[in-house]
Amino acid sequence: MKLQPKPSEAGTPSQLRVSQGLYRSTASRVYFAHVRIGGKLFRQSLKTDDRKLAERKLADFRRAKQRVDPRLGKTTLKELCDRYEETLSHLSESSIKSKTGIVTRIKGEWPGGSQKRVGDIKPSDCDRWLGRQAERIGRSHANAYIQLLRELLGFAVRDKIIGDNPAEHLKYFKREKPIRPTPTWEEFQAIVEEIRKQPFNAAAEDSANFVEFIGLSGLGRAEAAALTWSDVNFERDQMITFRHKTATGFAVPIYPQLRPLLERLKADAKSGAAEKVLEISDAKKAIAGACKRLGLRHYSHIGFRRMFITRAIERGIDAKVIAQWQGHKDGGKLILDTYSHVNPVHAQRMAQLMTNSEPTNIVLLNKGAA
Repeated sequence: MKLQPKPSEAGTPSQLRVSQGLYRSTASRVYFAHVRIGGKLFRQSLKTDDRKLAERKLADFRRAKQRVDPRLGKTTLKELCDRYEETLSHLSESSIKSKTGIVTRIKGEWPGGSQKRVGDIKPSDCDRWLGRQAERIGRSHANAYIQLLRELLGFAVRDKIIGDNPAEHLKYFKREKPIRPTPTWEEFQAIVEEIRKQPFNAAAEDSANFVEFIGLSGLGRAEAAALTWSDVNFERDQMITFRHKTATGFAVPIYPQLRPLLERLKADAKSGAAEKVLEISDAKKAIAGACKRLGLRHYSHIGFRRMFITRAIERGIDAKVIAQWQGHKDGGKLILDTYSHVNPVHAQRMAQLMTNSEPTNIVLLNKGAA
């Protein structure tokens, strides 16, 4: 069948009609979509000279345009941003502040201005705007910008302002591994002693107990602060705690290094199982003061948890067991990934056990049965 040009539909004699809505350039042989919906003609290059692929892209293009409400075709980027901001009220104050700050950047620095119609936004516009932002912010912060832009234009898709999300192609940056300050065992002991000996601080003893408990138990600040004596079972050598981050409960052993502190706290505790094990819920200021006086780098609560895990790995405790102590459900994967810098030291120590002689610290079960 001979292809005939239809200038009235194609808009140019250089495009020939192949089938309903599908046209081909006579020069480049690239296919184009010409779709009329609600009396409006939409044209777009399908960016292929393959007939079968062009037909599939035409179907996708038609479906996308049919998802759009023509009455919203004049919606501007500023109007979309304003509507999006109205949906943020359920978030925390810090989240609202962060997101509205990025939205302000979009309205003030978007290529072509905030009065640009949402339907005219192209993927390259998203790339240009993000490129400008990436020049002044780090990768982790850039990911927040990508997430919000995808949310914003996804919001426009759901409201039928546009058929496809022009920011869908944006990929998150691989985050750089942060440097996590972790105290040594000796630094931990020095910090606890330094906090405890402050004569003019009424909360010195409670603060020292709090820091010591975190370092010896491997629990986080929130988990330690929430622990009550009803959660502690000396006979079973375990504590039941709640991981706020994952909203799950799990059991933690009363380690030999932790038991003396717990027994001392129990002896000083008031009656009642609901009584908190620790008198305070935060020792941030006490830690900062002790580190400054000792000339150490500034450590946070979580640093003592990392010290606990590092020490456990160095002492040969299996990563899966450590993960259970931390309330993880991944079998130790997170531990191995996060503390990979410790593994070579531990692996070298384990290699020294592979000798021709019998281990002296292992009891053979078959000898005991004889």
